[in-house]
Amino acid sequence: MTLDQPSSGASAGTTSTDPIDRVIAYHIRTKHHFNQYARSLGFLDWANQPNPFRRFEGAQLIRLPLLSPDDDPQSPSYDALYQPGAVASRPLTIKTISRFFELALGLSAWKRAGESEWALRSNPSSGNLHPTEGYVIVPPIDGLDLPPGLYHYAAKEHGLEFRAGFPSGKITQLLEPFPDGAFLFGLSSVHWREAWKYGERAFRYCNHDVGHALGSARIAAATLGWRMVLLDGVEQNQVARLLGTHRQEDFGEAEPEYPDCLAVIWPSPNMKHDVQNLPLGVDQTVVKDLAPGPWHGHANLLSREHGVHWEAIDEAAEASWKTGEERLVVSLPVDPPVHSEPRHNPQATRGAATIIRQRRSAVSFDGRTAISSATFFQILLRLIPHASQPQLARPMPWDLLPWDPAIHLLLFVHRVEGLTPGLYVMARDAKKLPLLQQAMNPELEWTPVPGCPTDLPLYWLLQGNAQRLAAQVSCHQGIAGDSAFSLGMLAEFEGRLRQGGAWWYPRLFWEAGLVGQVLYLEAEAAGVRGTGIGCYFDDPVHEIVGIKDLTLQSLYHFTIGGPVDDGRLLTLPAYYHLQRG
Repeated sequence: MTLDQPSSGASAGTTSTDPIDRVIAYHIRTKHHFNQYARSLGFLDWANQPNPFRRFEGAQLIRLPLLSPDDDPQSPSYDALYQPGAVASRPLTIKTISRFFELALGLSAWKRAGESEWALRSNPSSGNLHPTEGYVIVPPIDGLDLPPGLYHYAAKEHGLEFRAGFPSGKITQLLEPFPDGAFLFGLSSVHWREAWKYGERAFRYCNHDVGHALGSARIAAATLGWRMVLLDGVEQNQVARLLGTHRQEDFGEAEPEYPDCLAVIWPSPNMKHDVQNLPLGVDQTVVKDLAPGPWHGHANLLSREHGVHWEAIDEAAEASWKTGEERLVVSLPVDPPVHSEPRHNPQATRGAATIIRQRRSAVSFDGRTAISSATFFQILLRLIPHASQPQLARPMPWDLLPWDPAIHLLLFVHRVEGLTPGLYVMARDAKKLPLLQQAMNPELEWTPVPGCPTDLPLYWLLQGNAQRLAAQVSCHQGIAGDSAFSLGMLAEFEGRLRQGGAWWYPRLFWEAGLVGQVLYLEAEAAGVRGTGIGCYFDDPVHEIVGIKDLTLQSLYHFTIGGPVDDGRLLTLPAYYHLQRG
């Protein structure tokens, strides 16, 4: 078969009160079509552009030390992150938590054009708007020099704001089921930051960013030899109580934060000998005991005015709220097997921190750069969670997520040496091949790719030049066709929601964001560059391979190639504004 141009699809709505129907209705409502984009303001209200930096006025700011590469002689290579036992575990100190936040959510550079200046961060964001806020709950630990309690990470100041003081005994009790030295990491979202630009579709982008932030945090933890697991059994009200997002008296007229998730982080291999399983929840009684605080600080106002209020976002957030506490556990962590050989690319032997700091979102590609099939296969291998393995035996960062893969790839291959240009599919879980095949046009080829590693479920579907098609379905953006390859992330959609609940809707985007974060760093390690694409025409993507229902839905696009840098922009160091006083 050959590639054809897709046609536009139609949308639908519902008046159902069932949460699953409501999130599906939101998803359909916020699709882009050739003849109509999802609802947004239609222009940028620059006077009310949201402040990308949240602060809690009145809360004590504890500045973290600004560390140079010379301050961290134990920093591992990028490839070492994926080799079990290669990165020695570091104790939790003020220096290691500083490095963790720098590489997870910190600034990576400033850009300047004329009189305009803006920051880039280790975690990418849709439109560089950064709706995601990071928190940490730390117990009393020798050498950490932080009072036990809840802290908000202030990225611009590279510091921790002391939001709440929690009794040492209660925090110890909260963390008792977890490994020695464990602490909690939390994320929330300011939906307004994305809605200011993207309107109703912003709830999707906020959850993409949660996935990217989870990925950047997991990889930052790996540079210190730490483990990290998403506490996916926690009921969302408990997340709110632990992060303080429920405290209206602390937000007032300021934009609220939506409590997304909690994760536990610990220095590996600090497992207690009497702990047989790692719980994915927290003790609600202890959380209630922590609620009195004392609490400190009030959230700053990010925009003077908010214009349109997008009720569809509130509807999706309410419908996907996780109301049930689940008693989920995972088995004791073991060293994950190595699933790929070390690279021969000299970029990959560079320090992991260097790769993380140099990550950028490409704004243009040269339309010429090709990558080898070996590099292409290596990038894709990094995306395989090996679902047959227990969660904590999976390769980093897939040990973070306590579920089997739900995201698969529809690939537009343009310039990969040794591969025929055209359309390909990769199942990130080989067991899901029948599901993918049944959801797509039965006339597709599904031909195994010559030279492909045996543990990479990659198949050729259609032959032909896919550059124009890739750009067309990615909102006519040339970056999708001028790259070496681009892709759409196909989620197991309605089945996952019907089986698991409406709260699975954000998690599908989290997984897509985590896939995107790995792709970003893999591109840098391969000497090229990537960028996420949130604007695409949903149903026309599905029509390319004959997807006619909600079994699969495209949630995110990505593209990798040879970047074209804008020489008009000046790059400044990440924390030059602090170093200059």
